[in-house]
Amino acid sequence: MARDEQLKQRWEAIVELLSNRFADGEKLDLDAIIYIIGLQELGRFKRKFKKDHKLDLMHIAICRLLQPYGFYEFDYVDEEGWPHYKIVEKLPHLKAGEQSVLMKEAIVHYFLEKEVIH
Repeated sequence: MARDEQLKQRWEAIVELLSNRFADGEKLDLDAIIYIIGLQELGRFKRKFKKDHKLDLMHIAICRLLQPYGFYEFDYVDEEGWPHYKIVEKLPHLKAGEQSVLMKEAIVHYFLEKEVIH
């Protein structure tokens, strides 16, 4: 199977799984999935977050997702339990479509690593 086709199938499996689990089957978009990963990484699920903290959660997720690619490195957890990352390598300039593919690849890798999908 071609790499692109495998990525597409795995991505669709993740979207279906998370949509069924968190959105009553309504299809989640990329940003919503990144937000869910941020919640997972923070480890606080039963709490309401304000807009600024929602953006922070997405930032945590993006850092965690791009860590295996060498762009970020885990630094520390602060006194409130929020993980912090430091930039190791600046992200290259990518077009919107290229950013989307990179994030989908990173999300698929994350869920493979967590053994949620195979």
